[in-house]
Amino acid sequence: MLDSRKSRKLSAAVVLFQGVVTALFPQISVKFIKSMIGKNFDNASELQVKPAYRRQLRAVGVGMVAAAGTDLLLQSAGETDDDLPAADGDGE
Repeated sequence: MLDSRKSRKLSAAVVLFQGVVTALFPQISVKFIKSMIGKNFDNASELQVKPAYRRQLRAVGVGMVAAAGTDLLLQSAGETDDDLPAADGDGE
């Protein structure tokens, strides 16, 4: 099993990739959602997507990119903080 740092980075990278795809190509997400709904409902392929839903998907994708990007940046900043020697705090 991967250690927690590697798995956390991998998870953030996957979310970042999914957010980029969702923001740039919302129709791919729509096809995926239709196929998932189609497993449980009849005539799901006949659903029509409204433009507002595509805009909402793009907004969700941008949010995913922002959240995952921030997480990756904070993880890299945390690694550099771990490499620094600890300050004693006494001043002596």
